[in-house]
Amino acid sequence: MVKQKEESSLLNKNDIISQRELILFNDDVNTFDFVIQCLIEICNHDREQAEQCALVTHFKGKCNVKTAGFYELKPLLDEMRLRGLTVSIE
Repeated sequence: MVKQKEESSLLNKNDIISQRELILFNDDVNTFDFVIQCLIEICNHDREQAEQCALVTHFKGKCNVKTAGFYELKPLLDEMRLRGLTVSIE
């Protein structure tokens, strides 16, 4: 029982340490409406959050659209790239 608690504690600490950010970069190709729709469908943003991320991306050049572990972000990254968005995990 103690060993399980220790392993659980280590997993929680590793999850915190291994948090990554899915970064969306500005481009001159995709429209605001398209980016907003992608954020809603892929990242489960509500409309207001998606609009804010699209605006930050436009004016600042990039925006952290989701924070999670690498293995949770990887499918989102792949889908966003398939739709023509420029994204990375940092």
